[in-house]
Amino acid sequence: MNTIGFPINTKENENRRAIELKHIKLLKNPENLYFQKGYGDVLGIKDSEYEALGCNVCSFEKILSKDAICDPKVGDATYLDKLHENQIIFGWVHAAQNRTLTDLLIHNKITAFAWENMAKKGRHTFWQNNELAGEAAVIHAFQCFGRLPYETNVAVLGSGNTARGAIKALNMFGAKVVQYNRRTEKLFTNELSRYDVIVNCIVWDLKRKDHIISKADLKRMKRNSLIIDVSCDKNGAIETSIPTTIENPTYLVEGIMHYVVDHTPAIFYKTFTSNNSSVIYPFIEQIINEEYSPELKNALIIKDGIILDDEINEFQNR
Repeated sequence: MNTIGFPINTKENENRRAIELKHIKLLKNPENLYFQKGYGDVLGIKDSEYEALGCNVCSFEKILSKDAICDPKVGDATYLDKLHENQIIFGWVHAAQNRTLTDLLIHNKITAFAWENMAKKGRHTFWQNNELAGEAAVIHAFQCFGRLPYETNVAVLGSGNTARGAIKALNMFGAKVVQYNRRTEKLFTNELSRYDVIVNCIVWDLKRKDHIISKADLKRMKRNSLIIDVSCDKNGAIETSIPTTIENPTYLVEGIMHYVVDHTPAIFYKTFTSNNSSVIYPFIEQIINEEYSPELKNALIIKDGIILDDEINEFQNR
């Protein structure tokens, strides 16, 4: 049976947690769970409450010695070089977009289960998180923009869960929204100048060399308009997109405000934790017992340092 460590991620403003007490109660082997001291402080949960359920509370160093590490933003973690051979990481990895991370996982012979690759019957397992990303980005970006949504014309690019979340928030605040998808990219390009705000929710195909909005296109946009790039692919769909932080979320290019925060669900970390915990606890059980469902097996992108995911191989060989 595997032990699982739950570290506190040091990414700025990253207060999301993987699992709540009510779902720990449903696990058969809570003694296999190890939480870093202070793990639940941001949620008002005391260390003693984890211990009362049979879990362990220990130092950060001891957390990193466990068989598996569960961390929502594990792909951005600063501790990965401290892991030993054959350990497991479980969280958002995004290895295909990060050559340095992939090389580290290969060198240390790490096994990675990536949340972004988890789906059941075609539906992403963490679809609620994706919706939350769209909602949170819209709410936060408009606070930076200085205009209320109801006085703006907004284009939303994408048709997935993230776009649905963005549109939900925009409709709630009365914005005038038009939605585009991959098939209507050229139409959007022709209509670019109509919008005060553009929200990009299209995950960029790494094989593409073009952009939906190039730097030159910024000159065709309305003066003082806003781009909210929820997908946050560096120089991807939006050529001028560079990921930002919650503390410093925006920058200007050609007078156009860019909002490119790459972990917007962390803004509403309590909502995320509640949604995530209800989804994740059965997989925690599977990792403990090393009995993997097809859903989890499909998320196995690297095993003992060997790349299994075709997208990573394709990107690495470019």
